[in-house]
Amino acid sequence: MDVYGDIKQGEKGAWVSIAAYLVLSSLKLAAGWLFSSEALTADGFNNTTDIVASVAVLIGLRISRKPPDQDHPYGHLRAETIAALIASFIMGTVGLQVLIAAGKNLWKGEFVSPDLNAGWVAIGAAAIMFGIYAYNVRLARRINNQALLAAAQDNRSDALVSIGAAIGIFGSKLGIPWLDGVAAIAVGLIILRTAWVIFTTSTLALTDGFDVKQLMSLRTTIEQTKGVKAIKDIRARIHGSTVLVDVVVVVNPSISLVESHEISDMIERRMKRKHDIENVHVHVEPEEARE
Repeated sequence: MDVYGDIKQGEKGAWVSIAAYLVLSSLKLAAGWLFSSEALTADGFNNTTDIVASVAVLIGLRISRKPPDQDHPYGHLRAETIAALIASFIMGTVGLQVLIAAGKNLWKGEFVSPDLNAGWVAIGAAAIMFGIYAYNVRLARRINNQALLAAAQDNRSDALVSIGAAIGIFGSKLGIPWLDGVAAIAVGLIILRTAWVIFTTSTLALTDGFDVKQLMSLRTTIEQTKGVKAIKDIRARIHGSTVLVDVVVVVNPSISLVESHEISDMIERRMKRKHDIENVHVHVEPEEARE
């Protein structure tokens, strides 16, 4: 399947997340109010903003499907990364809001012991979100989609948040009324950590950063290609869900143009087979040109 077909597949995961968040946020907010649980209410607000984040991811995926044009000769694939970055900002904002609200209530000593039913709602929601996380992370890795992987990480974070809320709710019924508020703080911290991971990954890609270990692995593959004497320069960057590689290789100056072209083709085939990278630009130089 081509990259645009993969992106279309990724939209299914975004729709699954949106549908789940619509149902779960409504359920958690209603149950949090009905059963007097601060942690479950915070979890519900978290899911409400997750709807916005998932919509941002969906819009990014739709934009990235647009083919190259005059203004975007490399296509619109980086819209995926921008969508993931927007999602991180939304999650970070919510995490801070939850943290501040829970901290104020603890400082004031406003403790309300929630009903046990709130804990069972949180447990059920966690099970659902773990299922959605498993689906989305498997799909994201199969199609190598950064925005959907960010959404999947958010799904996992939400499942952990619900477990934390459940622990706080059950703990408060065991004679520790402040544990529900502490669970709400834990919810905020988990959200912030997830937002930070997505933010750093997205900004690395947008600033043309690339993992050094992965680059060394690409270099080794090219060096082991028959006919390659040395690598003069190699660079790689992430462009949406694809990796772009530029490499300058040194070859025997006595070989023909056809043989040089065959070496380039061989490098491209090995990069596809070993690293699933299709966008490789190979420049060949004779050995005398080495500095």
